[in-house]
Amino acid sequence: MKEPFDLEPKNTVIDNHFIKINVYLCNVVSKFEKNMKKIVSLFLLNAALALNSTAADWQMVGLSSKVTGVQPMTGLVLWPEEAKKLYSTYGDAHALEYSYLAPCKVVKNGEVDGPIEYDWTYLEKILDDVKSRNHQAVLRFFYEYPGVPMVDGDSGTTAVPAYIKAQKNYSELFVDVKEDGPTYYADWSNKELKRFTKQFYTDFSKRYGKDPRIAFLEVGFGHWSEYHIYNEDGVDLQLGKNFPSKDYQKEFFQHLSEVMEIPWAISIDAADDEYTSFATDKALRKLSFGLFDDSFMHKGHELGSDDGYNEECWNTMGENRWKTGVCGGEISYYSSSDQKNFTSEKGMYGHTWDEQSDKYHITFMIANDNPSKNKYNNVGRFKECSMATGYHFVVTSCKTDGTQTKIVVKNDGVAPLYKDAYFAIGSIRSGESLRGLLPKESVEVTIDAALECDGNGNALVKPVIESDYILDTQTIEYDCDIATTGAEVVKQSAEGGEQQRYTVLGKKVSDDYRGIVVTNGKKVIER
Repeated sequence: MKEPFDLEPKNTVIDNHFIKINVYLCNVVSKFEKNMKKIVSLFLLNAALALNSTAADWQMVGLSSKVTGVQPMTGLVLWPEEAKKLYSTYGDAHALEYSYLAPCKVVKNGEVDGPIEYDWTYLEKILDDVKSRNHQAVLRFFYEYPGVPMVDGDSGTTAVPAYIKAQKNYSELFVDVKEDGPTYYADWSNKELKRFTKQFYTDFSKRYGKDPRIAFLEVGFGHWSEYHIYNEDGVDLQLGKNFPSKDYQKEFFQHLSEVMEIPWAISIDAADDEYTSFATDKALRKLSFGLFDDSFMHKGHELGSDDGYNEECWNTMGENRWKTGVCGGEISYYSSSDQKNFTSEKGMYGHTWDEQSDKYHITFMIANDNPSKNKYNNVGRFKECSMATGYHFVVTSCKTDGTQTKIVVKNDGVAPLYKDAYFAIGSIRSGESLRGLLPKESVEVTIDAALECDGNGNALVKPVIESDYILDTQTIEYDCDIATTGAEVVKQSAEGGEQQRYTVLGKKVSDDYRGIVVTNGKKVIER
């Protein structure tokens, strides 16, 4: 029998090889661990340095500001004649004035399918007059104004330019309208009238689209451009003859949405499908326009009241339209007391002005007959009601790092701002506009400029809100009450031992650093 195979010598050799391999691998792993620790340490160090170089230098800034007046492009509205008469008392209680405009008064001549010659003197005088009282204008062009000599010495003359009226194929209808009086109606079968109307608004926008004297534009057709034209009043409504066809209206409003730079609104009565297609045409309702209500807060305004027609129209035209389109109108004349009584803190017909302004997100409202001697119709209350409309900015945070400033602003009003405005430090504006900031929402804006502070961390010069769409005599204000707290004020001292000093976010700083620092476990302000 053979002896078993003896592996002992070979096992010793193999074990020695394994030991060597194991020692080698341990050395490799040890070196790898050391290198990884170095890599991780370098990564963490670089991350910390990056954080310290960006976030560690941000310091909260003490800032105080107060909204004291009616804000530009908001509030109750008077007609120029009333605004002028009451200027010494009501001048600061409103920021807007309203005016009707006749297109024929700015058109000198024109050619069919050709150029139109303008003379804007008539409009310039109106705008300069409104501006002289530190107010902006809400404008509305019209063709029909029943019963009043708004164009010439005759009541109800249309504001259609003379060169169009002179055409042989142009013929106006006349009706002595029940309650409204003598009225001539533009001939909407005339091709030049339709071409002119589109071209007129194009030319108007090119000239006045960025004019800070103009806040808003109201647009429409029919009596006073309010879509008021009723058969029961003796008017024989004929689409395409004494009122534009639905097809042309769609063409016009689509054109207007492309060319008009001024925020514009149409009457809530455009919800009536007898006159227009807004109620049934989603494409029309998708256009960015606002609404005006010419009988706001009358007795039957709300659903559940006498008829609720107005609220129904608001809903039909889009309950969220206010988010992109300015909303306003005129206080009702249904009752002779409506204009006077709506400012009562008790309200009228079960609703208060503050409640209705909030519900319909009102930015402006004509209230020409409100000023009176009634106890609640005084300047102070008129101003309060003006300030219950539109936007209201509140700054909730302000910080700077020596090169940039970041501001968090909230809209505490009832509607957004419909034109661009920016926070600014010196000549540098924020990259973000406040336009479109909805009520109760906030946005952070960044200004590429430092905000200088005193030794207590308070801003030496407050940031301002700038807009190219307000008068140079107007100011957009904001509320703010931010105080720097939790730090002691100390004077620099040469005495005492050397101490480690850090910013509030942990970055080590030298003895020359000034501002809020942490030293000996305490926050102090080094001057």
